[in-house]
Amino acid sequence: MGRFHRHDDGTVHSHGHDDHGHGHDHPHDHAHDEALAELIGDHSGYQTGRERIEILEDIYAENDRLAEDNRTALDAAGVRAINLMSSPGSGKTTLLQRTLAQLEGTVRVGIIEGDIETPLDAERLNGFGAQISLLNTGNGFGGECHLDAPMIATAMKGLDLSELDLVIIENVGNLVCPAEFEVGEHAKAMVYSITEGEDKPLKYPVMFRSVEAICINKMDLAPYLDFDMELFRRNLAAVNPTARVFELSARTGEGVNEWISWLTDPNS
Repeated sequence: MGRFHRHDDGTVHSHGHDDHGHGHDHPHDHAHDEALAELIGDHSGYQTGRERIEILEDIYAENDRLAEDNRTALDAAGVRAINLMSSPGSGKTTLLQRTLAQLEGTVRVGIIEGDIETPLDAERLNGFGAQISLLNTGNGFGGECHLDAPMIATAMKGLDLSELDLVIIENVGNLVCPAEFEVGEHAKAMVYSITEGEDKPLKYPVMFRSVEAICINKMDLAPYLDFDMELFRRNLAAVNPTARVFELSARTGEGVNEWISWLTDPNS
């Protein structure tokens, strides 16, 4: 049994039991196997063979081709696009509300709002002068836990790129899958809440490694938590030593200006 994963260079492969190069001459504790299966369930559907890997490679290749088409359309319109990711409840939408309020009247912003279901977050972003294109992955996309390039191509039809300077893609709340799919963005960023713990860069390295900027949110709660910022930054540096880091509170607005400066000018 094995699972695939995608490397930074685009290759896809699996880690199966046979990969370790040893046989089954050693005693096997079937009682232990049965107890383990009871805990984790039946994973036989995840058997990974050559055919499955080839299909996955085809899926990624097609996604990357469409992502490049999306980027070409954005470039032609002179629009910068940011793919904003996070776990659920980190404060992405609150940060976007604060961001749109400060940019209103100065930067023309479009939002692609990704959620599995409901227009709730899109509705929260109304009234700040931004174009908003809602994309529910449960509506014709199989309820995916991430956005991919074909979805973004669909959502971009709901935006008038000629009237925009910046597009922010609010990805589905998930610390795993969104990082693996290019969508045509010019940069990836993420929102991380100090309530999530210091270990997340080590537990979810693909996400933290994929981004150029990290907003450390809910700093207003720091006096009430035992969060160790120094430890978090050490863990982050082990995974992504070059990411820009912004300590902020989307609720109070503290530290948001530095994030907005990077958002509108990556060289700031």
